Amino acid sequence: MSESLDSAAKLNLAYWMRLTRTLDDALVAMWKQGRGVGGTFSGKGHEAIAVGAGYALGPDDVVAPMHRDLGCYLVRGMSPERIMANQLGKEPGVTRGRDANLHGMGDLEFNIIGFVSHLPQSLPVALGAAMSFQYREEPRVALTFTGDGSSNTGLFHETLNLAAVQKAPFVLVVENNQYAYSTPLHEQMAIEDIAVRAQAHGVVGEIVDGNDVAAVHAVVSAAVARARDGGGPTLIEAKTMRMLGHAIHDGAEYVPAELLEKWQERDPVTLWEDTLLEEGVLSPERLERLHSECRDEVEAAIAEAEKAPLPDPATVATGVYAP
Repeated sequence: MSESLDSAAKLNLAYWMRLTRTLDDALVAMWKQGRGVGGTFSGKGHEAIAVGAGYALGPDDVVAPMHRDLGCYLVRGMSPERIMANQLGKEPGVTRGRDANLHGMGDLEFNIIGFVSHLPQSLPVALGAAMSFQYREEPRVALTFTGDGSSNTGLFHETLNLAAVQKAPFVLVVENNQYAYSTPLHEQMAIEDIAVRAQAHGVVGEIVDGNDVAAVHAVVSAAVARARDGGGPTLIEAKTMRMLGHAIHDGAEYVPAELLEKWQERDPVTLWEDTLLEEGVLSPERLERLHSECRDEVEAAIAEAEKAPLPDPATVATGVYAP
């Protein structure tokens, strides 16, 4: 799949994935050190999905990421400083100290719809955006993400059915990471591939290696182009593995160690960097600089966030719909 990308795009994907991993690791470390005020959800193992899908969108397209899509927030333009400030409950954070984690980090300046934490509640919101593009005859697409567990809910099917009926410019990426919190896939459903559910609704269904950023980018790019041209919605199942627990408080002891070891061998970030080294797009020296640049960027973000002010208590009702 990487042959469809030029060298600049390949390097961009490498940068975004490494920055995502570095920031993710820092968020986890800070929580363990007691330096954060909210919960932490790691997207380790999901970087290729979040970055590959986000990079496939146009600037006017809308995306509704979830809690494991840190890379998508970054690709769309949200800075590490704002994300870190949000984690620390500071005024410059995306929610201005109202929600100290990755929940609710919407910013329509970047065409990011804030995450609705109960999956799959973001789906009808994103579909509403897609249908509004139809009404206004705008060549725009709405993309959203959800997990394997939420594909078993009624709202998942209701949204997909309505999207199909309306031929909405809507792309749904299911991040199949093998576990819905602590429930393994085989206890959730009697089918092996979530993408087959697309057939029941009359939409295109695709399966992609969620640890291959070039493959994710190619499949999502095709789905976005099809939606933009009036071809209707696509359901994409990206197969991956959640490498840590549901949230940082969850030790995930229920996951077999051999399963994690198997997926660790296909770590999406190092897999892509190794590919670029083999292709000669990256040199060992350039890769070392990339790692250093990402560390410096995240360390600067932490420093800025820690010295930022907490929100003024007098503004507690600001932005509340019905105080």
